[in-house]
Amino acid sequence: MALSSAKICSTLTLFSSFVFIISATSDENRTSGDFNSSTPNDKSVIYNVTDNYTTPEPTVFESTTPTVAYNSKEEPVLPVSGRLLTPVTNVDRLCPCDEKRDMCNINCCCDRKCNKEVALFTSCSVTAVSGIKQLCSYDVAYYTLRTTIDGYSELQSSVLKEANYDIFCIQSHNRVDGLSHPSPALPAHTNFESLFKHFTSFIFGSVSSNQVLPAEVQSSPGYQFGDVMVTAGENSERQMFYLPARGVTSECLDNSPAAFLKDQSCLCSRRLVLDRDCSSLPALSKDTYSNIQLFAGKNTDAEVVDVEASVIVQSTEGTQTELTVGSGDDLSPVLLSPTLCANVVLKVIYVIKYNSAGEVVNAVVSVVLGFVRETAKLLEQEFRIMYIQEYRGDLAVHYSGNPGYVVGLPIVSGARTTDGIKRNLNLRDTLSLLHSTQGQDCLRCSHRRSPVLFGLDSVSGCTLRLEDVTNCSLVSQLLLDVLRGQNFPQYVASFGNSPLDSQLDWVQIKSNHPVETQSCNIPLSLHFEIEWTKYGSLVNPQVKIVSIKEVIQTNTSNLALLSGTSGVLPIRSSVAFIPISAAALPGYRATPTINAKLPFDFFFPFV
Repeated sequence: MALSSAKICSTLTLFSSFVFIISATSDENRTSGDFNSSTPNDKSVIYNVTDNYTTPEPTVFESTTPTVAYNSKEEPVLPVSGRLLTPVTNVDRLCPCDEKRDMCNINCCCDRKCNKEVALFTSCSVTAVSGIKQLCSYDVAYYTLRTTIDGYSELQSSVLKEANYDIFCIQSHNRVDGLSHPSPALPAHTNFESLFKHFTSFIFGSVSSNQVLPAEVQSSPGYQFGDVMVTAGENSERQMFYLPARGVTSECLDNSPAAFLKDQSCLCSRRLVLDRDCSSLPALSKDTYSNIQLFAGKNTDAEVVDVEASVIVQSTEGTQTELTVGSGDDLSPVLLSPTLCANVVLKVIYVIKYNSAGEVVNAVVSVVLGFVRETAKLLEQEFRIMYIQEYRGDLAVHYSGNPGYVVGLPIVSGARTTDGIKRNLNLRDTLSLLHSTQGQDCLRCSHRRSPVLFGLDSVSGCTLRLEDVTNCSLVSQLLLDVLRGQNFPQYVASFGNSPLDSQLDWVQIKSNHPVETQSCNIPLSLHFEIEWTKYGSLVNPQVKIVSIKEVIQTNTSNLALLSGTSGVLPIRSSVAFIPISAAALPGYRATPTINAKLPFDFFFPFV
């Protein structure tokens, strides 16, 4: 009896497994189509077809096996966890225009019954059939006609896989919980600080002072581009050189490292409580930014360079005065009243001088101290760091590119001497334009100048009153000096780091003066045309200045006619950058020639 019961149980188990496999197989091949109505004149309509999904046949039937459910609109529902199911759609077997079965539909290129009638088709009523567009990728079947030599039509069909760029697709992930991602925490006033530290720690993460640098980095004598500079902390510990920067918001982050040869400028804010933070917050004290010792290089035996500090005091009205700091002076922040804190750091500027080996030679910091009132809820601080290279002793050169020019950096200019090119470092001597101010008079006020920045077209000028033109030749020379500057340069560097001893890397400024046709010629405008091109490889092209031309326009008629009734003439200076780079064309080098010489008896005994 026990044996017969076991046989009955095994038979029922086998029968139930057989029924389950049949049910799974029947669900696997189910396909539902959703076709849009088409118009006779619109041949580029794509018909969307809902894809069917297949699941791999399981070896062990458990309740956790991923399954696919279908709702009333026949849309697939993804499982809560597991892996994404593979869509299977044979779009080349779907034909929305096949309305009549067992017979050919005219101009229905996807109808398989139209093998012989295709030659007489004039066009395809359906040109493309695609799968559901809610997936990351789907197949699209295209149908077109081409005319043969005999004048008949021939069908051209293809199936292509297209990516859907309108949805967000996750290609891979490393979460152990599969597709079930927890809902993110919404930021509120109670958890904002914790979320802010959590999501910004990977950007500005603090590094332990006990961290050991790699051996290949320690062997380098100096810093390289992008390296983090090292400071000497307490007990001779090696620490990173930090420069405050902005995070995701405008709040200052004090654990942002400063990279070597990367000029940085940032304006950030801090939220203060004066009675608590005035004397205790290190970010407000001058010593935090001035009492720093930099290592000249990354080696353990590198020399220590002290940072020289200069202090500028800013009054409550905004006026600034440079302060001579003695050894015993105390400039720590102090709370003068419950609503006023003095000696607070408002601005910090570092200037790092380095040599050709990448070692720090000198470091200077300029700190602006001022006052903060209780009414100001946020304290804005500005931080900047600049790098200049040591050149020929005490002369420091700040390049405008290495080697090509960088957009936004000044044009390097100079004058020719017997020893070579002498570079202009003073702003008044370099290639510059007038710095426009409201109501600026060309002859009656002092003029500020702005250097010509590469890649930035600019226009500036001043006004000339006709009542001041008593001596035409004198006014003409004065205006020319105002437009050009006192010491107008003769050459500009073709690259941002052109050496001074190579005159071929410097381009002469060509002047275009008009012919004098009037008794009184007044320069009305000064215009620079700078032509540049891309030089070098296609992967990393460098900007090179090819030519620069100075165009001066003078009056061709009487000044009174030009000014009209106002009696005022506008004088303008401008600069324009013109790219002349030729389009890159693919090419090949010349075929090598083979200079082969055979011995005189090579064909012996035949010849």
